[in-house]
Amino acid sequence: MNTLFIAGHARLPSGMAAQNLYETLTITAEIDKQYGVIITASCTLATQHGQDFVHHLLRGLSLQDGIDKPIEAVRNNYLGKAGNALISALKDLYKQYETYNSSNHTSI
Repeated sequence: MNTLFIAGHARLPSGMAAQNLYETLTITAEIDKQYGVIITASCTLATQHGQDFVHHLLRGLSLQDGIDKPIEAVRNNYLGKAGNALISALKDLYKQYETYNSSNHTSI
């Protein structure tokens, strides 16, 4: 298999619809092992529309380029209450990606 499945987690702010379902926000991503490109992404936002938006926002970005572009994409395009939680979950996801890379599993 040429892809990885990585998850990042963050606490949700109070007063959000998704907080009634989950205590944390999770972003999951299928990532190409060789190039670090996000193939698909999903999250635990309450609405399907929000979940789809995050997928389209992150798809095609490469984690080999760092986490700044995905964070910038969220800051510039997502104006909901969960913005900071999405950014924190992305940072956690990126940390998992870096851990994987540092253990010499970067390509097949």
